Amino acid sequence: MEAKTAGKYRVGLLCDPVFELHDTGSGHPENAARLVRIAEALAAGGLDRRCRRIEPVEADRDSLLAVHTGDYLDRLESVCRTGAEYIDTPDSCICPASWRVACLAAGGVMRSAALVAEGELDRAFCAVRPPGHHAERHLSLGFCLLNNVALAAVSLKKSYGFQRIAILDWDVHHGNGTQHIFEADPSVLYVSLHQDPHTLFPGTGLAGETGTGAGRGTVLNLPLAPGTGDEEYLAVFRGKALPAIESFGPQIILISAGFDPHADDPLASLNLTVEAFSRMIEAVCELSGRVCEGRIVSVLEGGYDLNVLAEAVTRHVRALLGDLLTV
Repeated sequence: MEAKTAGKYRVGLLCDPVFELHDTGSGHPENAARLVRIAEALAAGGLDRRCRRIEPVEADRDSLLAVHTGDYLDRLESVCRTGAEYIDTPDSCICPASWRVACLAAGGVMRSAALVAEGELDRAFCAVRPPGHHAERHLSLGFCLLNNVALAAVSLKKSYGFQRIAILDWDVHHGNGTQHIFEADPSVLYVSLHQDPHTLFPGTGLAGETGTGAGRGTVLNLPLAPGTGDEEYLAVFRGKALPAIESFGPQIILISAGFDPHADDPLASLNLTVEAFSRMIEAVCELSGRVCEGRIVSVLEGGYDLNVLAEAVTRHVRALLGDLLTV
């Protein structure tokens, strides 16, 4: 890796209008306006010009088969092409373009991870949709079609020999798909902070779910009660999530960055402020500098209040670049 300049990092940005072509229909919370607002906010702050643009690339079938079953991939492609309104669950809305857009999102995230692994970039932020962490090997759930972060993790293992990968998921909903894909894999640590699954979709992510078989102990679920605010949330984040990642000693940190734990988000009941997200990403950046040469790939998951999303993502990218957000 080339030397940093004044503590700054080379950050890639995957943010392309093609992801807006995934049409979820009128009134759906996971819609193209999310990426429009993100792109506008990053441009307004000049952050898009400070990042290296990453072109979306379509994931090939062999790459997708490393995580998803062939039957599911065939079914997803076929159902999208028929013009059906959803697959598997009414929440997972689709259109004829959704198969290609999902492949571009997955391939783009894998490409971003590859650029970081190869030392071309230090960090990357991937503003993609459809999101991914609810997607199981064989099933779509919760707006998610392909598991972008899981696919990136597997590609890092297969193509670059990474032996220790940490996935930090702070979406307000538990990432059932990511956990299930890696719960028996000791090379991947999955840490999730989310609203108590007794009170929110998808109902997984209890504290007692810690992994299976050889992967026992490599899943850390940190459920939080509805109404939890910054102070309590950050205490758990700093006291449990970050020490677990540091102890694991990952070669890279992948973030499932959901901004829906915010108090204004319409789909959940945690009460974070934008300041909390700033403190979290700064803490992860500091930790990554100590344990994995600063390597981070952050991938957009949830976040459905557009004003919050624009501000939080702007701060998130600034932190990845090395700007100081909080004191």
